[in-house]
Amino acid sequence: MHQEGKYVYCIINSNDGRNFGPIGIGGRDDIVSSIGYNDISAVISNTPMSNYIISSENLIDHEKVVEKAMEDYTVLPVRFCTIASSVDEIRTLLRRRYSEFKNLLRDLDNKIEMGLKVFWTDMEQIFSEIAKKDRDVTDLKKRSAVDIGDEGVKMALGKAVKRALTEKKKDESFSIFNKLRRISLKAKQKDLKGDEMVLNAAFLIDRKFEKEFDFLLEELSQEHESRFRFKYVGPAPTYNFVNLKIKS
Repeated sequence: MHQEGKYVYCIINSNDGRNFGPIGIGGRDDIVSSIGYNDISAVISNTPMSNYIISSENLIDHEKVVEKAMEDYTVLPVRFCTIASSVDEIRTLLRRRYSEFKNLLRDLDNKIEMGLKVFWTDMEQIFSEIAKKDRDVTDLKKRSAVDIGDEGVKMALGKAVKRALTEKKKDESFSIFNKLRRISLKAKQKDLKGDEMVLNAAFLIDRKFEKEFDFLLEELSQEHESRFRFKYVGPAPTYNFVNLKIKS
């Protein structure tokens, strides 16, 4: 039987001994509560002292608790699968890093994260445009048509298309990203996945600009509806701007 520890989800700007209900990670219906020092707290639940695998189920369980806390508090998200051995260890952590946590909570007060992914809607059209406008791709396509069995030409063509796709994504996402960045406090571009994804970004904004941000996203989505598909989520905890590592 595993020794019991304390799973840490986030740090909040309160010390009111909150009970968030039986929503702890791991499917055991563990109670999520807060344990505090001065005017800050860690949001925790009981858990076995063993690592959780990085699965969609576990990540969702972790994020649900942070989002629940975010409904009423400013939160500092803590890295997935952070487990302390005891309540005393958590109190010691809060005491030792009190000034750091307090300053971060002050900086993030009334701040939220908005996430955006943008996809091309017609990849056949995109590849057609590349084939017509990119000289390297055009030349290699002509060579591959003549030398059908030349594996070297096929590999070179594949690399040329990949390069052209990367450049096209940068060019076409530039305006969208910059328009949203202008009304954000911070903005971050993340890794792209697949040929269709043009932009994957996170934006830190003040809550008072949430409606303005939503309006601009809707405007951009309508403006580019024939070219792009927009998928955005928020408000969300500030995972891409603060994700505390509180144990070595």
